[in-house]
Amino acid sequence: MRKWMLVSLILALTFGGFVAFAGGQTEKTKAAPTELVVGCIEPLTGSYAVFGTEAKLGMEIAVRHINEAGGIKSLGGLPLRLVSEDCGDSADSAKLAAESLISKHKPVAILGMYISRLTIAASEVTDRNKVILVADALADSLTMMGRRYLFRVSANAGMYGAAAVNFVVDAAKKTGVKVERVAIINEDSAFGHFVAMGAANAALRSGLTVVYQKEYPYDISDATSIVTDIANSKPDVVFHSPYFMDAIIFAKTFRESDKIPKFIAGMGACGYADANSIEALGATGNLYTNTYGYNPEKDTPANRKFVADFEAAAGRQPTDSSGMNYYAMWVLKEALELSGTMFPSDPLNPDNLREAFLKLDITSGPAVETFPTDHIVFNEIGDNIHASAISMQVINGESRVVWPFASNLIEPVFPRPDFTY
Repeated sequence: MRKWMLVSLILALTFGGFVAFAGGQTEKTKAAPTELVVGCIEPLTGSYAVFGTEAKLGMEIAVRHINEAGGIKSLGGLPLRLVSEDCGDSADSAKLAAESLISKHKPVAILGMYISRLTIAASEVTDRNKVILVADALADSLTMMGRRYLFRVSANAGMYGAAAVNFVVDAAKKTGVKVERVAIINEDSAFGHFVAMGAANAALRSGLTVVYQKEYPYDISDATSIVTDIANSKPDVVFHSPYFMDAIIFAKTFRESDKIPKFIAGMGACGYADANSIEALGATGNLYTNTYGYNPEKDTPANRKFVADFEAAAGRQPTDSSGMNYYAMWVLKEALELSGTMFPSDPLNPDNLREAFLKLDITSGPAVETFPTDHIVFNEIGDNIHASAISMQVINGESRVVWPFASNLIEPVFPRPDFTY
């Protein structure tokens, strides 16, 4: 009780509860906060809304769970309140969304954006205003731009690409299938570029020969020529970094042309193995894989609770975008707790909160119970040094974790039984 009263007094003074003047008079100013506002900026309309709406739902469930568990205890149990802004699908709209949310709500932090080029643009605004941004975008360059207030819990794009290659190499060894020649294709955003680079480097390290590589416009409408060129190159495996609509176009083109390699591995948490892609592709989507920074099958109390609540709300398994924002909100919670302990007189100062992020060493609790690994620590540029990715495969219409083999509950189907060359 004494600690709570002390925290309340500190917050009241910090936020202007009472200000003393020289003559001994006091004047009441704005009250101490009764909640902490957290911003959600995601593409809620437009071509990327399929990711943004699920990311927002993941945040909403996390906020509810955090508040049900007692809020931010080091700040007297202050609850979180989520406010959202649609960032659309352009760099300009993302900047405007960040400016609007910061101006209207003065959040302690912002989560989201998902699309790398939107995050790159909006992070100019968040950094200028000294607002912590916990990004769910993957482009490696995000944490290389000198943004002081940007953190990323998940793996970066290059790791997602490398994970796809490592999965295929491990699956080939386990099944005795010969894999030597590979093709790498990606949409032409910063995200796709870095995923493809990670895959190419991993392929070279594994002694694979890249026989075809192509970067195409993200709004591609016809993949026939690329699929034909891939078939002419005769790779054993195609590694593909798509978003959503282009994954559907390619999967249908592979099927309609009957030009299917031994395996097609998606990479980068977009397309193929998510619930929306499974619904859109039907039987055509069977056996496709993708790499993800969230494992819906991790058997921990916090993850089981999140999955159950997400399925109750959405009617389907949580995706990468929802899962990574669920654990990101819990990481923010841990940082707020630590800041309240480290800086009791000014816990919400952005520089103090940044310092708390850099001091985090999370090995227990909901953040790591829903994270692919069991450790979260940030380096100076804002990346989690223990980040990792998994592979999921569509088997009988359901997306299942198939790699790493130590984490899977079901074996991958490898190679595809319907390959034609």
